[in-house]
Amino acid sequence: MPIHEKSLIRPENLHTHEELEIDGVDVSGHWSTFIQSRAITDYNENLEDEIAALPGGENIHRCWQCGSCTNSCTVHAVNADFNPRFWIYLIRLGMEDELLRDKDIIWQCVSCNKCTYSCPRDVVPEGVMKATAHWLELKGHRPKSPSILFDEVFAKQVFETGKIEEGRIIKNFFKKTNQSLFQDWLVEMVKRIVKNFPLKQLFSMGIASVFRPRTRGWDKARDAIKEYAAEKEAEHRKALNLGAKNDERTSG
Repeated sequence: MPIHEKSLIRPENLHTHEELEIDGVDVSGHWSTFIQSRAITDYNENLEDEIAALPGGENIHRCWQCGSCTNSCTVHAVNADFNPRFWIYLIRLGMEDELLRDKDIIWQCVSCNKCTYSCPRDVVPEGVMKATAHWLELKGHRPKSPSILFDEVFAKQVFETGKIEEGRIIKNFFKKTNQSLFQDWLVEMVKRIVKNFPLKQLFSMGIASVFRPRTRGWDKARDAIKEYAAEKEAEHRKALNLGAKNDERTSG
């Protein structure tokens, strides 16, 4: 899986001699740009298997490096450093430290799925990006992204009540991400809701915010969902050779 693009070579690994002559030929300047050779010490032979064990990464082995994913990528169009093809290349080579150099942008995938539609090998690159972001979180390489925190808030409310109450989700998400509730767009949205929604619906929303109604007979479904989620979490951590979470260890 060769990579030929100069843009994918780290600047610090490129060396140019201002004055250099080889066999009587002047190759000064850009003619004498060399790539610094190095021994690979960051090799993780299980990296591809670890990503493949997470939801979305199952088909990473199918990639043949055609570049269709990156060429169609919405984020790549505004940030050339966002390069799914290159990251899949690094994962399959097992170059973990090299992959971690981009840990602060990998999670920025917007799930537009253009890459998935254009992929000729059904790799599902969008899924691979999500799996890689999940891998970064599980390995402790970066804090949880806002999207992960939102998912946690959303799931917690569904687990507890079996219902979705948007106001509480927004409030708890903003609290978890240290954001103020009094943001201009949110204040304007509330004004429009109050102005345009039927009084009966507004009253029902207010009651739901205060009393937190639950779906009737929800306990069994809640316990089943929690058990399934815990099993999947344990599977993922085992695939990445991670120990049990603190709460699981202490509860046992």
